Amino acid sequence: MIIRDANMQDVAALLELKNHAVRHLEATWTTELETQNGTQRWLETQQAAGLPVLVACAPSGEVLGYASYGPYRPKNGYRHTISHSVYVQPGRQGGGVGSALLEELIMRAANGGYHVMVAGIDGGNAGSISFHQKRGFEISGRLPQVGTKFGRWLDLVLMTRVLNQNPPPEA
Repeated sequence: MIIRDANMQDVAALLELKNHAVRHLEATWTTELETQNGTQRWLETQQAAGLPVLVACAPSGEVLGYASYGPYRPKNGYRHTISHSVYVQPGRQGGGVGSALLEELIMRAANGGYHVMVAGIDGGNAGSISFHQKRGFEISGRLPQVGTKFGRWLDLVLMTRVLNQNPPPEA
């Protein structure tokens, strides 16, 4: 498996992964399908901001999953905190794709000077919570019934990982 930065040739695969999650998973709390143009604009925006979009590829070149991070919140007091997403092709979970993507994201975030990485996870997704705990994330909070999808109220579990022990920035 190869982990690399996504490029415009990957847009169709990114779109397929995103829309699978919209249609079938509680991992993303929207029912609005992504578009080719929207996914391309998102990738361009990430690249212009110097934010990673990584793809995991099989030796054949097939995209097995993708991961990205971006600002946690827009206020500058959060500038050292990022949130991330990891999506893996259906049937490929548990095979190391997500782990490889997340480890690369963590390394890039730490090397990029970020201090904390946040995961926002559906409270019913025990697999994702365990996946993050195994990679050093801690449960930092639970927001009950703040989301909805598939006719159900969903809890949001916030998990965090401190990436470094840097002192706070000067005031």
